Amino acid sequence: MFTGIIEEIGTIEGLERGPRSVRMTISGRVIFSDLKLGDSVAVNGVCLTASAISGTLFSADVMPETLNRTALAALRTGSQVNLERAMAADGRFGGHMVAGHIDGTGKLLSLTPDDNAVWVRIAAGPEILRYTIEKGSIAIDGISLTVARVDETGFSVSIIPHTGSETTLLSKRPGELVNLEADLVGKYVEKLLHPPSSKVQPSRITAAFLAEHGF
Repeated sequence: MFTGIIEEIGTIEGLERGPRSVRMTISGRVIFSDLKLGDSVAVNGVCLTASAISGTLFSADVMPETLNRTALAALRTGSQVNLERAMAADGRFGGHMVAGHIDGTGKLLSLTPDDNAVWVRIAAGPEILRYTIEKGSIAIDGISLTVARVDETGFSVSIIPHTGSETTLLSKRPGELVNLEADLVGKYVEKLLHPPSSKVQPSRITAAFLAEHGF
């Protein structure tokens, strides 16, 4: 589990490509203070396992399913990526619950300065937008952000200077893909309200029940 608070920007130092998979070698500084073999690291929001560590380099294997569902396939040697270690049990929960399991990709449409902030507009499909609400949370390339505007074709977030300088988002160009992970809470509520099989016992959690209890 992650929080979406990026710890540092790392660099892709090497890519060993298989027929449908890739092994990435990534450099950094901050995350290596206690990184161990088998630890989880969110790379642009994708939960990967550190399978080798050497100094300030770690390697991770990316399977075909992950490449197909994320924007990791577009990375090249020299690409910069957002890095976050798994949340420590005694750490501060500064962002929101981020699983590192990408729901899909979105396309960056525009970057618009607004005084000290930058508006970022993302085009996304219905599989993402169904869980996207104004003032709700979403992870873009692993960054925990608040949705400021949403409509039928996409959503917008406003990036403060600190987030802009500590992540890769503002270095992207219109047309580039980003990894999107919708808020876990919405997905679980939907599953409870609409069980996928008639064999599942009907849930006592209904829209009326949630409204009655302040949700």
